[in-house]
Amino acid sequence: MTTKPPPAVINAPGDSVESIAYKAVSGIPTADGHDRDRLGYNIYRWLMYRKDPLEIAVRTAGSRLQISEEEAVGRIRESLRKQGVPDVD
Repeated sequence: MTTKPPPAVINAPGDSVESIAYKAVSGIPTADGHDRDRLGYNIYRWLMYRKDPLEIAVRTAGSRLQISEEEAVGRIRESLRKQGVPDVD
């Protein structure tokens, strides 16, 4: 029995919403890498729809943060500002 190699991964452009969201959470310490991915996905959804405050997006991610939610929100907000995202306050 043989298996095929996995498909190649094509990274999103650096200025795409996906890249911005995942870059914003890259420095957040979590218990597991999947927690950071889940947080990044929730930030991506927040950037796309902006229905709730950023704090709600962080809380609903359910990520096991190793820092307080308030500190995580502050770091994410600062990263989004540095990347040129408007209205992150």
